[in-house]
Amino acid sequence: MTHNPLKALLAGAAGVATAVAMAAPTVAQDYSGITVNILTRPGPVIAGRMAERGEEFTEMTGAEIRVDEVPFAELFQKVLTDWATGTNSIDVGVFASGWATELAAADLLEDLTPYVEADDKIDIDDIAPYFREFNQKIAGQVKLITLDGDFQMAYYRTDIFDEYGLEPPRTWDEYLANAAAVHGKDFNGDGEPDFGSCMFKKRNAQSYFAVMSFAAAYVQSKGTGEGIFFDTETMKPKVNNEAWIKAFEIYKATGEYGPPDEINHDVGDTRALLQAGRCAQMIDWGDVGPLSIDPEGELIRNKMGAVIMPGTTEVLDEESGELVACDAERCPHAIDGINYAPFAAFGGWSGAINKNADPKVKEAAYAFLSYMNQAAQSNVDVTMGWTGYNPYRNSQLENLEPWIEAGFTEEAASNYLGAIKASLNNPNMASDLKIPGAAQYTGVILDRELARFLAGDITAEQAVANIEEGWEEITDDFGRDEQAEIYRLSLGITNQ
Repeated sequence: MTHNPLKALLAGAAGVATAVAMAAPTVAQDYSGITVNILTRPGPVIAGRMAERGEEFTEMTGAEIRVDEVPFAELFQKVLTDWATGTNSIDVGVFASGWATELAAADLLEDLTPYVEADDKIDIDDIAPYFREFNQKIAGQVKLITLDGDFQMAYYRTDIFDEYGLEPPRTWDEYLANAAAVHGKDFNGDGEPDFGSCMFKKRNAQSYFAVMSFAAAYVQSKGTGEGIFFDTETMKPKVNNEAWIKAFEIYKATGEYGPPDEINHDVGDTRALLQAGRCAQMIDWGDVGPLSIDPEGELIRNKMGAVIMPGTTEVLDEESGELVACDAERCPHAIDGINYAPFAAFGGWSGAINKNADPKVKEAAYAFLSYMNQAAQSNVDVTMGWTGYNPYRNSQLENLEPWIEAGFTEEAASNYLGAIKASLNNPNMASDLKIPGAAQYTGVILDRELARFLAGDITAEQAVANIEEGWEEITDDFGRDEQAEIYRLSLGITNQ
């Protein structure tokens, strides 16, 4: 672990011009005898489609694409340990873009800038600005290739809402009121009571991303550059306050209208319930749109509405740590008095290449990541719910035809893509954490204290105090000034 990550990140920029001459060719080549070892999360989501595209790539180039899987909670540490110790059994890591900064600070990532500059097929300008800049770049260099674009949104059953005269939720209070109004009704006709809300809350999964979506609008109101995690000058955590306490409490309160064992549900469990017709509302990534027209989702086919993440009428006053009412000064981007801060949870699954891999392996690895990213492949993959890949290209967001061909009605496709664009283009969009230690700050500390709170072991007040203490320790370990500088650089990247 380096204690001066900013210096390491910025120092590498000087080598870009030299590396251009070594850029990998982008035409299909003969990579026979080369094996590219990729590590990512388990299951059909992300890994499954990657393996299928890998078989196509093998037929085209001769390279063997080997996709290995580990549990989500172990993914970052496996990659970091393999590359930092020089084991180098992994050539490509596919993980959250925000995790890559720590690897870049340790000089473990291949600079992909020259590869992209020499690539006439990736069509870099078609990648939406936020995903092109936030997901892919660190200190101005391309260090990752985007494979997926992630935002969390609120989803609701249009047929159920029409039947009971409900409106899509604009605030968390409205979300809870909607859930209460329909909880216990039978939505799928099987004679069993169903749920007003379905929410993944399992520890060591991805639940902590959801609670960050709950917190974002309470914490951030002045624009993307404000950030939801730390003071940009001092790196003091912005977590031990009424805003995060409120977010924790509302997140837990949704369980009153959910399955009795919801605390043990990961995102796959909630999606299965949704496709079985048992959920009136939920919070999730963009996967829900394509899942709703999947054959297993026949009960909800073209019946899922999507809206920007609910907002708040109260926001954090940093000096007092209390929630105060929105006004024109505190919430300059508010709509009808409601502050929205859609959270780019996870940023998106992205591929990074081990700097110390064999040069020919790096060539083949980049060619494969480019192949998956290119519109010809990705514009199909994002319309298939089981793949886990969500829109990140302008063409995917603007052209309705592939979505209609996949099974959406024009109305459903317009609604789904419209909610993503409204999130992506919101001037108060909240960015995920992208600094060294990101996986520790949220995937370890936040996730642990959230789980203890949900289990009833500690109060929300105790949870946020523990998180503050844990975050301060990580910041001190990496270096406060360096972390603050990198945090500031990571903010303000929008789709504008």
